[in-house]
Amino acid sequence: MRIIREPQMQLGAVDISQIRFDPRSRDEIPKLLHGLQYIYCTRELKEEVFKILEGVIPPGTDPNNGRRGMDLWKVLVLGTLRLNCNWDYDKLQEIANNHRTLRFMLGHGILDNQNYALQTLKDNVSLLTPEVLDQINQVVVKAGHQLLGKRKEENLKGRCDSFVVETDVHYPTDIRLLFDATSKVITLIAAVCFSVGISGWRQSSHNLRKIKKLFRKAQNLKRSSSETEKKKAERERVIVEAHQAYIDLVTSFVERVEKTIKELRDKALASEEKLLEIEKYMSDARRQMDQIQRRVVNGEKIPHDEKVFSIFEEHTEWICKGKAGVSQELGLRVCVLEDQYGFILFHHVMRKQTDDQVTVYMVREAKERFSELESCSFDKGFYSLANKKELQETMDLVILPKKGKLSLRDKELEHSEAFVQGKRKHSAVESAINALENHGLDRCPDHGMDGFERYTALAVLARNLQILGHKIQQKEAKRQKRLEKIKKNRKQAKLRLAA
Repeated sequence: MRIIREPQMQLGAVDISQIRFDPRSRDEIPKLLHGLQYIYCTRELKEEVFKILEGVIPPGTDPNNGRRGMDLWKVLVLGTLRLNCNWDYDKLQEIANNHRTLRFMLGHGILDNQNYALQTLKDNVSLLTPEVLDQINQVVVKAGHQLLGKRKEENLKGRCDSFVVETDVHYPTDIRLLFDATSKVITLIAAVCFSVGISGWRQSSHNLRKIKKLFRKAQNLKRSSSETEKKKAERERVIVEAHQAYIDLVTSFVERVEKTIKELRDKALASEEKLLEIEKYMSDARRQMDQIQRRVVNGEKIPHDEKVFSIFEEHTEWICKGKAGVSQELGLRVCVLEDQYGFILFHHVMRKQTDDQVTVYMVREAKERFSELESCSFDKGFYSLANKKELQETMDLVILPKKGKLSLRDKELEHSEAFVQGKRKHSAVESAINALENHGLDRCPDHGMDGFERYTALAVLARNLQILGHKIQQKEAKRQKRLEKIKKNRKQAKLRLAA
């Protein structure tokens, strides 16, 4: 069973509406919790968010039967807090178990000693889906607009740009990727054989050390910088021999694994799922051996589309954006569209896409969620003639600078007052991107494409909640300042009367 929020308060608990934060605090935790408090204490927003969270509960689940799971409100709070503060799960566990204000927000009282286990946090935060988080994000953005006094007829002005979120991978050399795949193959087959009582892989650790020794030898060999052709040729021969020895050893182990898998299948001793997982890593190993053979031994250049940059995070891409001091980045592009108030209206994870391929999609999806969007600015990377024509049909103002030489008509358009002003304000989107990177979206530690998309969606939601909380804090700080000024004036007036 799983519920959204426990309606009955515990002994010693504090009602969420009564939690107090320091309005002068510059830390991100009070800002995020302030934003969550506003959502919880506004009845319409609370009902809307809780209804969205019900989508996480599998259909047909009986809320009155079964083992009690973590409340979904707690999952939302902890998931956004992790991203907002750029914490790993170990840090999140420590704070969730010992931070008093956070525990009040989670519904715990001062007498409640319930602690969260590390795996519990991981399993529950992973329940949130990008679709659910996107729906909650729309509620948060609309709440922020309402709080700031945006009128219904007031239009939104967007700014769109992309950046790279790195995946948690090491630098992908061919020999390193081969070692990763081989390590998984040997480790998994040894575990399967041990569980069913088949001998032959008891020396798996020793075998891995033998492979690693040849891997390190090939890794440490560098091409000669000598001007003598004979020395260059000799070093090249040594490099080829080291790589060939490495490939030969790995090949012998892969062939042994094939025989073991056949034996396990014939006797039906292991689950097919486990064997398919091993065969997947075996295919990775074969691919890397083939590419090493072609590149090092045969001197062939491997086409870019044949390369894989991680055995475990297969969605990783090699991205060169031409930034100073950054030759390449390993990850995925993420495109964000921000409004003039600083809220992120929509984001998109770009898989094997360039900026100009998502221009129309970003505007269309953002406009579907926020129909008031009337204009949007981009940089030159998003330009294409087809994009420009399609956007001009749906928006009042499209700030999309053209690549290359401008015609007289284009010059007149790009030198107009509205275009120039929008172009000047476009750089503000870099501030939003920098804030996302500082609050967790610089490198994704979660595994798989599902984990990457969930991590990105949580980061966007956490950022918007933080902005919402910051706006509330500013209002509260101004109110306190006014009250202090009134008290000071009254005190001075009393002193004057007394004199």
